[in-house]
Amino acid sequence: MNPMVEFCITNLANGAQTAYDILENDPNIDVLEYGCLSFCMECAEGLYAVVNGDLVTGDDADALVKNIYQYIEDNPMW
Repeated sequence: MNPMVEFCITNLANGAQTAYDILENDPNIDVLEYGCLSFCMECAEGLYAVVNGDLVTGDDADALVKNIYQYIEDNPMW
């Protein structure tokens, strides 16, 4: 079972698309997009994704990717 990374389409439009594209090319991560993930305040303030149910943020797309990989490393699924 792969880690699940979920993105809001509004946050993708706000700059997270690059992070989405990078993660989507990783065969060890499942990436999904939704119309809304109900983190509107986070979405208005910066970039984020939901990783295995937990919020992960980043100042820019590169930082978001780095933080997502760090979260996955720090929180193994098994």
